Amino acid sequence: MLRKTSLLLTLLLVVVVVCFSLQNVPIGQARIQQTVMSELGSPTTSIQHFEPPFQTAGRHIVDANGKRFKLASINWYGGSDLYYVPGGLDFRHRSEIAATMRKMGFNSVRFPYSDQMVIENPIIPPEFISANLDLLDKYNLKQNSSRSDKELDGPRALDVYAACVEAMTDAGLAVIPNDHITNAHWCDGKNLCDASWKNDHYGTVCKVRQTTESWIDNWITIMKPHIDNPLVIGADLRNEPRGLWGTMTWSMWATAAEQASEALLKLQPNWLMFVEGISSANDCSGARTRPVKLSIPDRVVYSSHVYAWSGWSTLVPYHKRPYPSFALDMERNWAFLLRGNIAPVWLGEFGAPHGGNEGDHHYWDNLMRYLKETDADWGYWALNPRKPENYDNETYGLLADDWETIIDDWRYQDLVKLIQPTKA
Repeated sequence: MLRKTSLLLTLLLVVVVVCFSLQNVPIGQARIQQTVMSELGSPTTSIQHFEPPFQTAGRHIVDANGKRFKLASINWYGGSDLYYVPGGLDFRHRSEIAATMRKMGFNSVRFPYSDQMVIENPIIPPEFISANLDLLDKYNLKQNSSRSDKELDGPRALDVYAACVEAMTDAGLAVIPNDHITNAHWCDGKNLCDASWKNDHYGTVCKVRQTTESWIDNWITIMKPHIDNPLVIGADLRNEPRGLWGTMTWSMWATAAEQASEALLKLQPNWLMFVEGISSANDCSGARTRPVKLSIPDRVVYSSHVYAWSGWSTLVPYHKRPYPSFALDMERNWAFLLRGNIAPVWLGEFGAPHGGNEGDHHYWDNLMRYLKETDADWGYWALNPRKPENYDNETYGLLADDWETIIDDWRYQDLVKLIQPTKA
């Protein structure tokens, strides 16, 4: 009898605790739970909650309660590549990959796509999503291996992309789609057809021809399914806009960014618009005299990319710069926006290889020092252990080939230290 009474009291206590906890969770509201990792990659008990929607307030992104939401992001690529599929879906379920990113301490994901992916939207072969076969559930797939392409049935690239976005937001991650490249490829840095958001001025030279209008149409296609998802927080409008030397001005890009932003804000006025710098996203200095202005205020976040080989302003790459020279370039290119409390800046791409040579470590140490001093938002490149084409090793990746094991090295341990804001 005493044992039954004790069991009943224990059960009653559990019910009371659960009910009390539920009272503190707003019903019908999306919430980001940010788990901060320790130096060795194990979760700590420091959990921060954020309530969308988000907007900018001076140099910070803030949530609906005015609390700063510092972007500690990871890049998960593949949708922008030649197979049109985010990496790892043949190894692990998309929800497991999302859970791993959360476990690593990231609160947000930069999620690239290509314009070619949107335009062609091909059916994705099952072998590319073999750990996500639930995506095939609503399709009647024929087992005959001799079937033609016209007989194929299954999820298309946009379906897979949207399903991954949903998996990430279900895990509490903020997602920022990124128009990464025009032609589906890992990197086409020498191809002028990918040098900016449009290439119609090159005539018939480009395989995938794009105008400013069609680029904006592609953005609408990508974002429209997520209008009611509050954790899809905005759009990184174009990766590393550039052009022939001297032909890509900040004013040209700012004007196009405003056009795309206005079209997207008509769909969802709460979205943030991420505007990268010119010269392969290095240089946002044009915003000093020609800021991006939108009809809805507090929506613009500027973005810069900083790698060891960057630093073209004086033709001396950052892996050779002493810290004062490096810091001066950061100030000129983007940090003035933070110092002047003008707008947030998201360092949307940076990274280093697993081992790293002396130059890699020199660049990395300088960048980590500067990110600590400025407390800027950031996004590491990349999560992926492999590049899609030829299954090449992604030396900058933070996961091992199983898409689960964290490479807990000097890079990751330094990133963990940057996750929490250091300033009020």
